[in-house]
Amino acid sequence: MDYSEEPSVAVILVNWNGYAFTSQCIKSLEAVTYTNFHAIVVDNGSTDDSLSRLEEEYTYPIYLKSPENLGFAEGNNLGIRYALEKGYDFILLLNNDTEVEPDFLSHLVDYMVEHPDKNLGVVQPLIMFNHDRKTIWSAGGKFHKASGNSQTLMGGKTNVDLSISYPIDWVTGCCMLLTASCIRETGLLNASYFAYFEDVDWSLRIRSLGYSLYLIPKAKVYHEAGASSKKSHEEGTLHPIVFYYTSRNQLFQIRQHIRFPYSWIAWPFQLIKLGLWMAYFLLRGRRTKLAAVFWGIRDGIWLNPEGEIPVSWRRNFFKLR
Repeated sequence: MDYSEEPSVAVILVNWNGYAFTSQCIKSLEAVTYTNFHAIVVDNGSTDDSLSRLEEEYTYPIYLKSPENLGFAEGNNLGIRYALEKGYDFILLLNNDTEVEPDFLSHLVDYMVEHPDKNLGVVQPLIMFNHDRKTIWSAGGKFHKASGNSQTLMGGKTNVDLSISYPIDWVTGCCMLLTASCIRETGLLNASYFAYFEDVDWSLRIRSLGYSLYLIPKAKVYHEAGASSKKSHEEGTLHPIVFYYTSRNQLFQIRQHIRFPYSWIAWPFQLIKLGLWMAYFLLRGRRTKLAAVFWGIRDGIWLNPEGEIPVSWRRNFFKLR
């Protein structure tokens, strides 16, 4: 695509009872040097006063509201639909628990515009931990067909000199810049995933259409990591619902993207792994997490990942608030 002017970018944030994080993210966006972008904040059924506080303090974002928590996938889809209707050239998904370097967006857009030969569909910045900005959280992802695992590259590594952009298998939903044309051809995030692995699924669907995905290390973002799921519960820090969606969506991924002969290895590998999770939770007396993995395996095998799954499915059982 030929861009005669500075391309327009819609930056989409999803807020769910996360005023403190979303506020800091919006503040960091105020310093971004790229000028032709608009922030779109999707409130995903917050039950606190975070939306009203954000609207009062920050007037420049566009605010969209969902009456209920639709999950990461459909929450972002609300913003994506709006951006596509308004005709933005690029759409950036950005976790609300991130802070950005002022030039991150310029690096991402420039790479997309300057490399039409690569048929780029999605690019990702180098993402560092926010509490330790010398440690990498994600430098892209690699998908292993034999095991079904989605590996985060260089996670936890420090003092790594990355200066050259390179192709990757999947891009994290923490921060990804896509062309609007790529989204129109591929379709939206799969809302059936709700949360976890929806970014891997999207990336693999995009790659299947011939698009390339790249890591752009000059662009940097800092991530709190797991802000919406790391809260104190009776059975530890991570909520049982995390294990339900992780278990279920891991099996969705195998069903949708892995074929013979790799599937003959991936299925037993993942089922053994999830079985070990259940054994661990049984020994630790974490019955709700044990049930979460069990129902995740059951639903991952029997539910249709291409169909509509009510967002309330299994959610009330684990008392998700």
